Amino acid sequence: MSDLPRKAVTRTAKLATLPLSFAGRATWSLGKRIGGRSAELVGNELQQRTAEQLFTVLGELKGGAMKLGQALSVFESALPESMASPYRAALTKLQEAAPPMPRASVRAALAERLGEDWAELFLEFDERPAAAASIGQVHRAVWHDGREVAVKIQYPGAGEALLSDLTQLGRFARLLGPLVPGMDLKPLISELRERVSEELDYGLEAEAQRTYAEMFRDDPGMLVPDVVCQVDQVLVSEWLEGVPLSRIIGEGSQEQRDRAGQLLARFLFSGTARTGLLHADAHPGNFRLVQTDDEDPESWRLGVMDFGAVSRLPGGLPPAIGRALRMTLDGEADEVYQELCAEGFVKSTIELDPQAVLDYLLPIIEPARVDEFAFSREWLRRQAARIADPRSAAHQLGRQLNLPPSYLLIHRVTLSTIGVLCQLGASVRLRDELEAGLPGFAEPLPWEEPADPEPPVEEADFEEPAGEFDGEEFDGEETAEGEAAGDERGGKGAGATTG
Repeated sequence: MSDLPRKAVTRTAKLATLPLSFAGRATWSLGKRIGGRSAELVGNELQQRTAEQLFTVLGELKGGAMKLGQALSVFESALPESMASPYRAALTKLQEAAPPMPRASVRAALAERLGEDWAELFLEFDERPAAAASIGQVHRAVWHDGREVAVKIQYPGAGEALLSDLTQLGRFARLLGPLVPGMDLKPLISELRERVSEELDYGLEAEAQRTYAEMFRDDPGMLVPDVVCQVDQVLVSEWLEGVPLSRIIGEGSQEQRDRAGQLLARFLFSGTARTGLLHADAHPGNFRLVQTDDEDPESWRLGVMDFGAVSRLPGGLPPAIGRALRMTLDGEADEVYQELCAEGFVKSTIELDPQAVLDYLLPIIEPARVDEFAFSREWLRRQAARIADPRSAAHQLGRQLNLPPSYLLIHRVTLSTIGVLCQLGASVRLRDELEAGLPGFAEPLPWEEPADPEPPVEEADFEEPAGEFDGEEFDGEETAEGEAAGDERGGKGAGATTG
């Protein structure tokens, strides 16, 4: 393969083998059962074959096909264990590796983008890829000033491939349903397609990475590598050492799991507030646990990579999220319902029971109700089963709720992060991170008295202007106007920042 398979007809044919093969293997399994083999044994073999083909097709195509595989990989925690186990290894591979470009293609791409003398920029350059992702692969090298660097090279034809894949996968979405039962893949594929242009622009990625690197410089918990050079479809960054999160998920100690989970939650909430950017590609392949002192877990830092997919959120996540979460924890059913209506989660044409909405939300936010929560695949499966079961009240209510477009990416990133925390099996002090980094969560609510009200001003401290206004009337007018302005800002701020 000289680069990504470019022709739409070729890629479509490869993608079409997925649902067709699912159907063919279902017929094969029926024949095996008729022949006397147990349904459980045949089912396990069927799932194993499906998982192997899934990795082969999505990994070879890279592009949007592989991107969907990476997105799905963080949701395997929600699947029943009998179904998740055969897919786990294949999907995890998509987080760290894929069939690489041939060396000749690598050299040609660098010559085209950095110039024919590109090799002079490096003291060393390893032509074997250190990692391969959906639209590019990374090579380890030594920059001409002696720094170890990661050289990210976009695959030739990546843009065309991404759009083609996601268009075709959108058409197959219903047939691909067995990969993640209970999850509607079509909105996920549509949202991935909408972000293609930004992710292909390495200039935008370099700008976002510089912002993160500057804001987290010398941070005791986070580490973001500096950008060294960016030209066209090549991005050179400082090399990031550390243990990949995918390896910690597979074989890490509990100390590693807990520290990585705590920092991942911190990155989602405080990282967004500090940078005004939401890192929108929360799969384990983009994170490392950097252990400078093996004996002190509190010194370990979370290394973060790949800033191609970001959303600009000045001020952090919308304050409405924090307010609604806080009121839900406090059991304020009517207030939560009003907030959800104001933000568009409940359409104006629908009327729901506020207490039923609160009962729907409380199990989901269980991790924020305790000082420390042990995330697990079992917990996530219970939540997924509760919402996915058509017979349950939660399923019926969930179908009536709406997800506003401005919250779609936030919702996916939050779910992905929770999925990774459950894969890690991490114990996390989530409430600490919410109080520190989620706007609206720790602020006094509109009807609450300030904790430390200012003392009354002595009359001797000022002279009231004569004849201009009556003090009592002025106080009433100012309060009403201030509350109205505050309500307007609270109601519109979230949508305006998530574009």
